[in-house]
Amino acid sequence: MNKKHIVCYGDSNTWGYCTATGGRYEDDARWTRLLQEQLGEGYLVAEEGVCGRTTVFEDPLNEGLCGFAHLATALNTHSPLDLLVVMLGTNDCKQRYSATAQNIADGLARLVTRAKQLPVWAGEPRVLIVAPIMIDPRVHQVPRVGQEMGEGCVEKSRLLPALMEQTARDTGCEFMDCNPYVQPGEADWMHFDAASQARFALALEAKIRVLLSGRS
Repeated sequence: MNKKHIVCYGDSNTWGYCTATGGRYEDDARWTRLLQEQLGEGYLVAEEGVCGRTTVFEDPLNEGLCGFAHLATALNTHSPLDLLVVMLGTNDCKQRYSATAQNIADGLARLVTRAKQLPVWAGEPRVLIVAPIMIDPRVHQVPRVGQEMGEGCVEKSRLLPALMEQTARDTGCEFMDCNPYVQPGEADWMHFDAASQARFALALEAKIRVLLSGRS
């Protein structure tokens, strides 16, 4: 049976970072795995999340985190694709990138435009942009995390949903905001808490079923 192939391309919130443990949520607790379970046998959901990944920026401190640079390899690995789900932008808010919220949205536009150009699609390219979780101001009460993110991260993250919705319109992509369905864990105020995994998976499942309902 040919299944509908979905790639979830993101950062630590796609990888499944658990604020309570500092490690990864268990396989049956991550939203990506819950999404697979809920969609069922007719779908194949690929986890392509890397902690620290950006849209288009090269991290001067850590290698391999530029989402644009690794996009073609990741998508070719799982081709042919029916849907690409992109949830990036949180790490771009780090002070060391000196990016405005609009810069981040423009980087996302570059990434999804390239994704649609790649010869990896089962049919017409279909990309779902998901606005990432907004960073809670209390992130700066956690010195390790607040210092890593730097000044301005909260403010930039709060501008992203509206800017990314416009990016989706401009690039012919679908759009979803994760924020109505998720809450940050209290250990760092920027990663999905445990209860958010299931809520987000359910909301995303409903969106995906609508988007792919006409594909055989």
